[in-house]
Amino acid sequence: MNLVYTDVAIQDLKRLRAFIEINNPQAAAQIAARLIEKINLLRSFPTLGVSVTQAPENGTVRDIIFDNYIVRYSVHSQTIIILKLWHNLEQRM
Repeated sequence: MNLVYTDVAIQDLKRLRAFIEINNPQAAAQIAARLIEKINLLRSFPTLGVSVTQAPENGTVRDIIFDNYIVRYSVHSQTIIILKLWHNLEQRM
C-alpha cells in the first residue's frame, strides 16, 4: 500500500521532534525514527488501529497508539493517508 503524509502530519512530526529536542536531541531523533518505523507497519496492516467513530465515513479513519503518541490516519483503497500525530497528553482531536 502507498503511504502519504498530509502537510499537517508532517508539521506535527516536526513539532513533536522539536519539543523533545530542546532537552534531548538524541532522544528526539530516536523517537521520530521509531514513529516513522511504526507508521510504516500500516502498509502491511492498515486496519491495525481502531475506528474513529466520529469520522464522517465510519471505518475509514483510524487511530493507532505507538508509545505515547497517537497517529490518526485514513485508509482508501491502496493508499493510507497519515492525517495527524500528537502526544497523548495533548488535547487534540
